[in-house]
Amino acid sequence: MLVFRQLNRCIVAGTIETGVRKVARIYQTNNMGEADLRVAIVQRGNADLLVHRVASWGLAHGDAQWFITRERLDATASVYFTSQGFAQLTISFVDHASEAGWTRPHRLKGCLSHGGS
Repeated sequence: MLVFRQLNRCIVAGTIETGVRKVARIYQTNNMGEADLRVAIVQRGNADLLVHRVASWGLAHGDAQWFITRERLDATASVYFTSQGFAQLTISFVDHASEAGWTRPHRLKGCLSHGGS
């Protein structure tokens, strides 16, 4: 139930126009029960979201440009990498920021990013 509430909050937050830049700071957990989202890494053609990993907080933007943090409290979302069958979202990592983005409409659009500071 906690995960559902978290995802619902994320979905709503992602649809509100606040004028604040949205950022994706991702924490990878090794415990599925702690994760906000179950994610599978797949081939580019099968991915819901193409993700570009960035080197700093300042470069993270939207759902598709991830800064992966080691601190759970700094994260906007925590993910657990799993098989495609258990995943709520499929991603593929890309080399260039210009390639990153959603490949199709998805109910989780806006879930990974929140207003940044």
